[in-house]
Amino acid sequence: MRSIVFCGGGTMGHVMVHLSVYPYLKDFADEFYYIGSKGGVEKKHVQSVFDYREIDAVKFDRSKPYTIFSIPFKLQKAVTQAKDILKKIKPSVVFCGGGYVCVPVAIAAKKLKIPVILHESDLTVGLANKISLLVCEKIITTFPDTLQNNPKAICCGAPVRRELFSGSRREALKTFGLKGEKPVLLVIGGSKGSAALNTAVKNSLDVLLNEYEILHICGSDHTSDMAADGYRQFPYITDMAKAYAATDLALSRCGSNTAFELIALNIPTLFVPLSKKASRGDQIENAEFFEKNHVARVCQEEELNEKSLPIELLKLKMQSKRLKNNMKKFIDTGANEKIAEILKKYL
Repeated sequence: MRSIVFCGGGTMGHVMVHLSVYPYLKDFADEFYYIGSKGGVEKKHVQSVFDYREIDAVKFDRSKPYTIFSIPFKLQKAVTQAKDILKKIKPSVVFCGGGYVCVPVAIAAKKLKIPVILHESDLTVGLANKISLLVCEKIITTFPDTLQNNPKAICCGAPVRRELFSGSRREALKTFGLKGEKPVLLVIGGSKGSAALNTAVKNSLDVLLNEYEILHICGSDHTSDMAADGYRQFPYITDMAKAYAATDLALSRCGSNTAFELIALNIPTLFVPLSKKASRGDQIENAEFFEKNHVARVCQEEELNEKSLPIELLKLKMQSKRLKNNMKKFIDTGANEKIAEILKKYL
């Protein structure tokens, strides 16, 4: 019985690689499992596809460095939980999509002599993958410069879900109650939303609505009573194919998976990366890479406000033709198949 365990969570970014690759693997394995965190955002999005199991995952909170002292004890508990699950499943391979959920699963798999394959979506390797790298067989990277000289690293490019290319603009506009008479601006702050983006949009809404209709994915914890003609707000949109089909321009955080989706779908985007106050700076590095390759514009969070946002979006609109041409040459659409081929070798 050939089976695969997918692992990841905390944010939807870590999950998207699994959903992208799964269609290319479903005929080559008998069972597919997913190990995520208890109460994690990933559960409701993957349990209809995979047999979902959960553990008490351990996250290092950078805003509370003193919590590091309790991590070894919590990690040991999570490793034991993961080990018990893997013993029952007996998978052929474990595929970790990144994030803190993967660390105990990777350690447990190594103890049970189950091969571990990692995926790193960002330009530089995060803390969880730095730890998991010690016990993995291979690490698949999205950016060509990531771990360039590491013998375990294989660059496959960005996995993008194929269904995202199937949206109909007419149906999408109807679904979201948009007219399409003005350019549609998609605002997306990641699976948990972005207070910075939401505030900038709210404070400049009257000005923005003179130029755009707005489709705003604000996050489940950031819904507000904002209402206006041409403005549509949603806590989360499951059918992103429709959201992208309706979109002419985007304002977005710069998590790698969402960023590559926007670029693959040829949507000119203003990226506002998460600041170092709330992250290790991975989104800033991603954004610099995209700006350097002339496929997007970037505005740092500290510079984002109700005055700068309309100006930055106007610049994006004026440069959209050039950005679109550059994006067409930038994306390698074969990443899904490449990753699947690596995993098939372990089945």
